[in-house]
Amino acid sequence: MHENSLKPDFFEFFIELSANNRKGWFDENRTRYEQDVKKPFEILVVDLLGAFARHQKKEITVRSGDCIFRINRDIRFSKDKTPYKLNRSAVISPEGKKSLGPDGFYFEAGPEQCAFYAGFYMPDKDQLMQIRRHIAGNPETWEKIKAEKAFKSTFGEILGSTQKRIPAEFTSVKNLPKEVYNTQFYIQHLMEPEVFIEQDPVKVLMNLWNTAQKLTKFLSDSTRVQD
Repeated sequence: MHENSLKPDFFEFFIELSANNRKGWFDENRTRYEQDVKKPFEILVVDLLGAFARHQKKEITVRSGDCIFRINRDIRFSKDKTPYKLNRSAVISPEGKKSLGPDGFYFEAGPEQCAFYAGFYMPDKDQLMQIRRHIAGNPETWEKIKAEKAFKSTFGEILGSTQKRIPAEFTSVKNLPKEVYNTQFYIQHLMEPEVFIEQDPVKVLMNLWNTAQKLTKFLSDSTRVQD
């Protein structure tokens, strides 16, 4: 077990919470939550921000609290009224959890799975058009990123919602990559909780981020191209 590893008690808390997902139980176990879940996760995020800043060779000024999502679920419009999430999650980027773009990554840790996500999750209308044009104008580069051995074995394929119709300017483009129909462009890597217990999650997540770099740079460059 590495010093950055999450202890089994972290995941055990959520296993018990899943069977007792109500405020009364949580209040009775709040001290345990603070010690076994909240504090170690905050330490992990602080260490990740430091590793991320060194990797990107830039200063990161956001704090751990700017990156970590609340454990409380938003139940206002949900049929599921259980009040608490069954994992802890955060975005590691210069903007923290405000970022939904390719400048960082999202991860979560829970007993069902741990997960890494990167890419461009919610481009706006103009950004989507820029990304599509960049893909259509550089199909060989795009396909090369997708086909790279480490990328493909780690992430599989590029995910995201799609549209049946795209702007007319793309219909005559030869060798048009299928992802031009996407409205999102993201990748995922799922892991068993044992990975975060037995290994260094900082190293694991930063290695995944490194493998994602060619895709995230392509997407980032897309939105810097002027129309």
